[in-house]
Amino acid sequence: MESLIALVNKIQRACTALGDHGEGSSLPTLWDSLPAIAVVGGQSSGKSSVLESVVGKDFLPRGAGIVTRRPLVLQLHRIDEGKEYAEFMHLPKKKFSDFAAVRQEISDETDRETGRCSKVISTVPIHLSIFSPNVVNLTLVDLPGLTKVAVDGQPESIVQDIENMVRSFIEKPNCIILAISPANQDLATSDAIKISREVDPKGDRTFGVLTKIDLMDQGTNAVDILEGRGYKLRYPWVGVVNRSQADINKSVDMIAARRRERDYFQSSPEYRHLSERMGSEYLGKMLSKHLEVVIKSRIPGLQSLITKTISELETELSRLGKPVAADAGGKLYMIMEICRAFDQTFKEHLDGTRSGGEKINSVFDNQFPAAIKRLQFDKHLSMDNVRKLITEADGYQPHLIAPEQGYRRLIESCLVSIRGPAEAAVDAVHSILKDLIHKSIGETSELKQYPTLRVEVSGAAVDSLDRMREESRKATLLLVDMESGYLTVEFFRKLPQDSEKGGNPTHSIFDRYNDAYLRRIGSNVLSYVNMVCAGLRNSIPKSIVYCQVREAKRSLLDFFFTELGQKEMSKLSKLLDEDPAVQQRRTSIAKRLELYRSAQTDIEAVAWSK
Repeated sequence: MESLIALVNKIQRACTALGDHGEGSSLPTLWDSLPAIAVVGGQSSGKSSVLESVVGKDFLPRGAGIVTRRPLVLQLHRIDEGKEYAEFMHLPKKKFSDFAAVRQEISDETDRETGRCSKVISTVPIHLSIFSPNVVNLTLVDLPGLTKVAVDGQPESIVQDIENMVRSFIEKPNCIILAISPANQDLATSDAIKISREVDPKGDRTFGVLTKIDLMDQGTNAVDILEGRGYKLRYPWVGVVNRSQADINKSVDMIAARRRERDYFQSSPEYRHLSERMGSEYLGKMLSKHLEVVIKSRIPGLQSLITKTISELETELSRLGKPVAADAGGKLYMIMEICRAFDQTFKEHLDGTRSGGEKINSVFDNQFPAAIKRLQFDKHLSMDNVRKLITEADGYQPHLIAPEQGYRRLIESCLVSIRGPAEAAVDAVHSILKDLIHKSIGETSELKQYPTLRVEVSGAAVDSLDRMREESRKATLLLVDMESGYLTVEFFRKLPQDSEKGGNPTHSIFDRYNDAYLRRIGSNVLSYVNMVCAGLRNSIPKSIVYCQVREAKRSLLDFFFTELGQKEMSKLSKLLDEDPAVQQRRTSIAKRLELYRSAQTDIEAVAWSK
């Protein structure tokens, strides 16, 4: 069972080193889940004397006013043999065998945190471990003494500040309250009992300690309280007799003081029947045993909490991303990896693993055909327009067999209008690809860490798309121009040959052709243009996919990578300009995760050994 207290001691020290001491942390705190015994009492209640009696050493600062201005986590470790010594967590390599030096270091360390002349208090604990064959394994948290009035230049808020600090410890359900009250004062006025009753009304977590029993008025005693009749708690009250001020001034040996305390209870007629559960020695042993039982009962819940918190911390750490590499090679590799993650996300959108790529297909299946349909070639081939172009193409001499130049001009005038829908398709796909870039940037968690890199990658990707759009525009319009530049003669050879010579020569030049003849020309041209459009509906999407979509998948960031390889260390560092707050949080999360994993290992080892 002793290993349980040692385990909690170890975890508490790690929590303090991490800054996790149950107050002012937005991160999960293990401290609050660990059982602890908090020592509570008013000023001059004998609180310091009780602690020194349990330890068997003079080691706490004394004086008027508020002496304890920071929580003192006192961890007692029983050793079988050897010399007594003390260690502070903030001085891990130094062993104190002189306990007067321990007292001085507590004062000095308090001043380092709060200021030497300051009257303020701090919630940051001091960790003190004492190793001795004369102690029991026990952890106690000594808190500032409760006070009712600010004196000696103290801020008016000091009374409430101390109460708030005490409450922050004792209101937690895992805290065991050691309420110190002087016997020579009315228990109804006890600061310790008052605040304990508020946070633990049933007394399930409260142990009552009655001090200064030997200083009670003659003819009075504390038997009613010690037997639970004056104020009932779940656990029996313990009475102690501390050293007098004269004893303290004479530096009376603590072992001798313990012996005198035992003699007092055994020889007093009022307390003889209670002597077996009175005194500081009994108090230490009783608290140690109770703490062991509480810790053992909390282990399953503690394991569950730690497992859950580890999962949460790992998720948070993953979300925050990896820390920035220190050297140029590491930075370059890191940037390349982030870019590859973005590139992969972008490809997944195009390939259908993620949404968005289907919009490109909609351009080819709906938008582009609808745009061609809106051109309305039949209106373009109206009787008047056909007559005009055929007549102009004949020049000064009417054609003899077929109006070839007229056909060409009519076809070209229709086909050139396809350039608009073709360019619109190129631009529509470009817009979709650009949207997918911005979407992929937002979905690449690593890029959220580095605003400058995010801007650079986004800009480089969009620049690549712009270049690809221009190539696609050229290739796509070239397809249209090729259809205009070379007509499929076979189409016209299969048409029925017209034997008419082309009108009545006695008519006016403007009435050279009859309507039926011109209508057949318009119909033939429309059939040919529709045939070409059917072909372009297949070839233009292929051109766009080849020049834009395929190329974006293949080489979206190639130009950026080429420039990246030429950048100096300072420029690479600028790309990875992570928010300092994110860096700090990642460090805090990583340290906290290390603490929880270590605690998990230690607790499992103890649990299995039981």
